[in-house]
Amino acid sequence: SVCALMKFWVVVASLDHAQRGIKGGFIQACHGKVPPLKRMMPGDGVVLYSPKETLGGRKAVQAFTGIGYVRPGEPYQVEVSEEFHPHRRDVDFLPHRKHAPILPLRPTLSFLPSGPRWGASLRYGLVQIPEEDFERIAAHMDIKQE
Repeated sequence: SVCALMKFWVVVASLDHAQRGIKGGFIQACHGKVPPLKRMMPGDGVVLYSPKETLGGRKAVQAFTGIGYVRPGEPYQVEVSEEFHPHRRDVDFLPHRKHAPILPLRPTLSFLPSGPRWGASLRYGLVQIPEEDFERIAAHMDIKQE
């Protein structure tokens, strides 16, 4: 174990939002709310899971699409539009060679319940996961070693 205090998280985001966050080096959770981001600490591991290509869209992705570690600093608020001021947290995303589809991994991930309603646990947008699950997902994303 890297550090007993370190935690690991899955953040649910559509693929287009995940890609925007990876490019910008940040995450948003639960439509930009601050409480989920305050649960994370610098150094925590974060995996992005994208159920769909776009928010509210129909085209399924069902894959882990980004992985990294929370950077030092607190959550901060940005203005995306006049009506939308989401909170974000900075993340160092690791370069990876591929997305990791969730279905083949599902039986090996302890944070997902078995049975047909496995996706319900991801509905809340932020889920704490065990380090072993984080490492298993990372292995399937084929992280590029610097």
